[in-house]
Amino acid sequence: MASVPLGAVTPPKTQRSKIHKEAGIWSLLFASLTAIIGSGWLFAPLTAAQQAGPSSILSWVIGGAAILLLAFVNAELTSAFPGMGAVITFPKLSHGSLMAAVMSWVVFLGYVTVAPAEVLAVVTYANNYLPGFVNAKTQLLTPEGMGASVVLLGVFVLINAMGVRMLLRVGNTMMVWKLIVPILAIVMLLVSSFHSANFTSQGFAPMGMQGTISTIATSGIVFSYLGFRQAIELSGEAKNPQRDVPIAIVGSVLIAGAIFVLLEVAFIGALNPSDIAQGWAKVHFTGASGPFAGLATLLGLSWLAALLYIDAVVSPAGTGLVYGGTTARVVYATGKDGLSLPWFAKLNAKGAPSAGLWVTWIVGLLFFLPFPSWQKIVTFISSAAVLAYGVGPVSLLTLRRTLPLGAYRRPYTLKGAWLWAPLAFIAANFIIFWSGAGTDDFLFGALAVIFVLYVIAQAVSGRIGELHWKGAWWLFPYFLGMWAITNLGPAEPIGGNGTLTFYEGMGLVVILSFIVIALAVASGLSEPEDARAALRIGELEARDNDASG
Repeated sequence: MASVPLGAVTPPKTQRSKIHKEAGIWSLLFASLTAIIGSGWLFAPLTAAQQAGPSSILSWVIGGAAILLLAFVNAELTSAFPGMGAVITFPKLSHGSLMAAVMSWVVFLGYVTVAPAEVLAVVTYANNYLPGFVNAKTQLLTPEGMGASVVLLGVFVLINAMGVRMLLRVGNTMMVWKLIVPILAIVMLLVSSFHSANFTSQGFAPMGMQGTISTIATSGIVFSYLGFRQAIELSGEAKNPQRDVPIAIVGSVLIAGAIFVLLEVAFIGALNPSDIAQGWAKVHFTGASGPFAGLATLLGLSWLAALLYIDAVVSPAGTGLVYGGTTARVVYATGKDGLSLPWFAKLNAKGAPSAGLWVTWIVGLLFFLPFPSWQKIVTFISSAAVLAYGVGPVSLLTLRRTLPLGAYRRPYTLKGAWLWAPLAFIAANFIIFWSGAGTDDFLFGALAVIFVLYVIAQAVSGRIGELHWKGAWWLFPYFLGMWAITNLGPAEPIGGNGTLTFYEGMGLVVILSFIVIALAVASGLSEPEDARAALRIGELEARDNDASG
């Protein structure tokens, strides 16, 4: 069998033939919605209200708009370059192997933490029915809870090992439930109890615009939206990715955004005015650990409370199931593109990334170690994931420069990309800034350690000269600049040393973003042969899809 050059767009024919094209437009849309509607909607409305008051409604709208910008950018990239773990492929095609390696670490950190976090949510809620999983005093998992978590994560892996058809079938079935329950909660809370005075009694934005903005990253709002990326990771198994993936990406964000905004409105309106008498930051009521179920119980809607407690298992489990599969596909992409061990690109007979599933399960077990809170976990996930997808605008503009539209057609073209892509990059960097110094210290510190180890390994193997340093050097001032601005930010809510005010920090983020995106576009591969070949392959596949109906 002929060998394939490092970083080739397609694996060997025998390997490629094992990837099963099973995902249609509804499957892709439901996969993204299944991932979006997870534990986020069960927790984030309360934490957002505590941090921003009624203006948290606006926080959901702004957060959705920011994610939608990233979704539009990634829609063009994914339709042009579909594949398993496609988010790793984009930077490799535009800037080379070193940048792709760095971003693969970011993506992995942002992905591999999600399934364990959702499993933890499932087991914690199940403790209401099966006491003994969680220690009542410490709120940490007991040995029994740890065992249940390990088994549940293993179940996610087994279902994913059965192939994309089984993954999508289970996900689609759960999607029906996951849509019905939040919509039902919205309707019943609005009908049963709605105190319009809650929206104005202490001012619509009691924490000011600063509170409205910062809560986007720290309350779970961004985390809730991030499931849109599932259609990207499944694009390699889509029947017609050029047409279906952009629709699934954008559609999932719009549908979920409408649900999230209505959930926040219903939640705020359903609160008893006495629950907010001491201020929004101290909102508390019986059953607040499960906000919507607790409210339903207080309103006498015991049947709805029961459904919500069941959904507190179903929704996180569905999201964890999908993320277990997509994390494995990211691992597969690193092996396929020569960024890690070739073994990582191994597929089983069902076309599932078997090696990636093993890595996902083993590494995921480490995240069952005690975490401070769900909120801090999802803040880290949000920062890492947005950093990964924030590089999408850079790749898009770079490939627009090196492979201009006039010479190379895209299945889906983002109009006004030279406006929207920089705005998407700025929005992503805002979210990283809003995530706070503690989160960014951990994220950029981990990346620095991994980078040093990676360079040492490449030097030992004698391949350090093969890395595309020119395409990745701009990441150093980018990461260093974002870390410095965050640490110079205000103590509240950023956790910095107070040198900069909140808005001064945001201003510097805008300046840094324009500088970095200019440097990055200028540093792209001058002859992106792999990207050129991928576009040609995409045109042939699109013609085949059109011809087959």
